[in-house]
Amino acid sequence: MGAQTPEGREVSGTVSRPDAERGLKYRLRLAAAWAADYAYVARWQVQGFLCREDPSGYLHPDPDAGQREPVVLIPGVYEDWQLLRPLAEALAARGHPVHTVTTLGYNRGRIDEMARRVEHYLTAADLDSAVIVAHSKGGLIGKHVLLGPQGHRIRRMVAVNAPFSGSPYARYFLVPSIRAFSPRNELLRGLQASLEANARITSIYAAFDPHIPGGSRLDGARNLQLEAMGHFRPLGDTELHRLVVDEVEAGGA
Repeated sequence: MGAQTPEGREVSGTVSRPDAERGLKYRLRLAAAWAADYAYVARWQVQGFLCREDPSGYLHPDPDAGQREPVVLIPGVYEDWQLLRPLAEALAARGHPVHTVTTLGYNRGRIDEMARRVEHYLTAADLDSAVIVAHSKGGLIGKHVLLGPQGHRIRRMVAVNAPFSGSPYARYFLVPSIRAFSPRNELLRGLQASLEANARITSIYAAFDPHIPGGSRLDGARNLQLEAMGHFRPLGDTELHRLVVDEVEAGGA
């Protein structure tokens, strides 16, 4: 016999059919979001490979939009700057010179090594009061830069779906560039323990990220959650573009 409610009605110990149906619909929704996410990144990666665009065009935005702070794009692992083109276009339309660190390539190196390449670019371009806009691993690289010797050149960072606390899935990969996101990784734990840069970071993250199940919330940072789902697909979302522009320009000159 099952338990009874205060009104005397018997309640089964099993999950009710409406709850089971809602659970199934939710799982199907997540699966659809996952599939759409991979379709999005596949399309952009193929498009970027076949149609290489010169990033220097974003260095000189329309002068009618006014001259604003420079932005430095840092993509995620196995990504190049072209995956961030929707953000580059939104920022350039506002008058921000958008810089791409092409020496990052597809960003397969160690976080500290990639950070040094960004630092070299900052000094070579003599940038000051710049804002980093980063995706995924780029957020970890950006935080490393904020904490490093060229951190004074960066006013703030806006990171999208960055694995600040790592991802439990990383331990299942043999590739070092992915295993680096394990919560047990020494370099990652060092970045987590360094809290002084967090106040200069805005972390924007999806409602569901299949790559970072723990989310991208960062203690001491400004945290904003999107309605969109996915690790890559939000990069094309106009809601994200608006938020990134707002955060880049917040407190700026």
